[in-house]
Amino acid sequence: MLRLTLLASILLTLAGCTYTAKITDGSTAVDRKQYDVAIPMLEREYKRAKSRGQQGDIALNLAVSYRETGRDAEAEAWFQTAYDNGAGPDALRERAAALKRLERYEEAIQVYTDLGFEIGSRYEFRRDIAGAELAMRQKARLEAMEVKEFDVSPVAFNSAGADYAAVAYGDELIFTSDRSSATGDETYKWTGRNFSDLFRVDPRAASVEGFNAGLNTADNEGTVSFSADGNTVYFTRCSPPAKRSDAYCGLYRSERVGEGWAPAEKLPFVTPEANYMHPALSADGKTLIFSANLPDGWGGYDLYSVTLGADGKWSEPDLMNRAINTEGNEQFPTLDGDTLYFSSDGLEGLGGLDIFRTWPLGDGRYNAPKNLRMPINSGADDFAYTILRRNGTGVGSTSTGYFSSARPGGAGGDDIYAYTRTVLPPPPPDTTPIAYRNVLDVTVVEKIYEDPTNPASRVLGLRPVPNASVIAQVGEQSRTVTTNEEGQLSLVLVDDQRYEFRAERPEYLAAEGRFSSRNLPRDPEAPEQRYELELEIEKIFRNREIVLENIYYDLDESFIREDAKPTLNELTDLLTRNPDIRIELGSHTDCRATDAYNDRLSQARAKSAVDYLVAQGISPDRLTAKGYGESQPVAECICQRCTEEEHQRNRRTTFRILN
Repeated sequence: MLRLTLLASILLTLAGCTYTAKITDGSTAVDRKQYDVAIPMLEREYKRAKSRGQQGDIALNLAVSYRETGRDAEAEAWFQTAYDNGAGPDALRERAAALKRLERYEEAIQVYTDLGFEIGSRYEFRRDIAGAELAMRQKARLEAMEVKEFDVSPVAFNSAGADYAAVAYGDELIFTSDRSSATGDETYKWTGRNFSDLFRVDPRAASVEGFNAGLNTADNEGTVSFSADGNTVYFTRCSPPAKRSDAYCGLYRSERVGEGWAPAEKLPFVTPEANYMHPALSADGKTLIFSANLPDGWGGYDLYSVTLGADGKWSEPDLMNRAINTEGNEQFPTLDGDTLYFSSDGLEGLGGLDIFRTWPLGDGRYNAPKNLRMPINSGADDFAYTILRRNGTGVGSTSTGYFSSARPGGAGGDDIYAYTRTVLPPPPPDTTPIAYRNVLDVTVVEKIYEDPTNPASRVLGLRPVPNASVIAQVGEQSRTVTTNEEGQLSLVLVDDQRYEFRAERPEYLAAEGRFSSRNLPRDPEAPEQRYELELEIEKIFRNREIVLENIYYDLDESFIREDAKPTLNELTDLLTRNPDIRIELGSHTDCRATDAYNDRLSQARAKSAVDYLVAQGISPDRLTAKGYGESQPVAECICQRCTEEEHQRNRRTTFRILN
């Protein structure tokens, strides 16, 4: 399950408390992402739990731990147990996702349908249901085929660990694995296995050994790409910077020296505090495509490209177009000539990551990505598709290669599969004239709160907002459209335009979004392409406290730390989008220290937050600073008996809309 992605949270806490601090309970182990450590603790705690609420919380943590260690059958059962014990709709949502990964599609559809009724929004699960229905149709189609396009089988060198991303290197394969022979003595407590390394294998003999002792370290290495002559390797390494506990994944390069490899160097365009992974080098060595979660992306992980100039320097990363990247995750690119294979959970698929294929059409356009369908794709994550060799051309010719999958029935969490593809006769040609159309469906949505009167209550999902005003701006032109009863409006897109949207409704905070129609595909097999954009407006709750997450202060200090600035920047954006609102910024302490001291400290902290917003251009007339000291705890406990978690809940920075 590692795959150098860790989609739930790619920030690996590799040092400090992650390894050495003593873990005494399952909840702490989950919080520190030590899922393998958490499982036996949580199972014991569940048996000792004295209330239904405790059982629900423990079962939910246990289900998450099984999910993150790749054991979906156990996760599915525990998510149901968590829901039965009051853990709420999120547990049922996760159960449905696990059912999809297990390819129990009919059960998944029923759970998603029930969830829609429970939270009051069919909209929330429409894609999940559509994906499950698509999978059922593909399964039926595959079973009905007399001649199969793909023959798929697991390779002999899979292990009980995670094995994935095999690429050709001469007569050998180089792949990523966290099997027991990986470098280092530490156990990766997320999985209970080793940190991942690069391995080499002769697939005919299935004898596996480490790729290179100089490139494999005690950190996580994987997902390689070689130059055409085999003398340059690009790969991913996740390791903590000096004096830091956060590990970010970066792209590294090494040159072959004799029978070995030179020390790896990080590529110059890789920046701190972002993740760069899964390099794919073009045959001429001049283009590198990779996956990253950079701020300018469309959401999650996106594919970027860089080019090598005549001066030997790489360009800055260029975000690949909207035909490929989605609000989900795009990862594991590989290149076969100019054909790009990649995995996505944002395009319509069968569950988890699916493998797609696309190719350039000229003028920067790419063909609409094609889902490789079953049996290459499954309900689980499928990724890292490579072509090894071809035999012949035209109908009846074959190609062989490898891909990776977390599908049920494998030897470990992820496994490598070999495939043979036979080119089948094409369907009869369609002589209908082609009219290309790109359509954007813009949906205005709002959060569904467990308590409709309290924005601090649990968010159950999203629902469409009818009769909202959407201002669409294209260049100098703008027009205002009202959403229908489904909260939606549809626009036929003009090529190569940047669209800016603003959604408004009385008693709601406005939201903004963007969409680029640059280089959208023209696919004769699917001449109409539809895209989606959500604009999430938030209902105004006057004088209701909203906690600002991730704002922390040093002990006895009030200055704004660097890690608090992103949250305050988001608040700046909200105030800029909504120039007519006034807010109060509040600061709260825990109950330790004297009342007078806490009052002074909290007032100083609230004023620091206000000063920061003013420095960002917000008028001071719209801001009020209020220090509450310890007077308004949210965790009600006797001070001497409060847990550290309860103290942390009480130490908070909030804002409330005054008018």
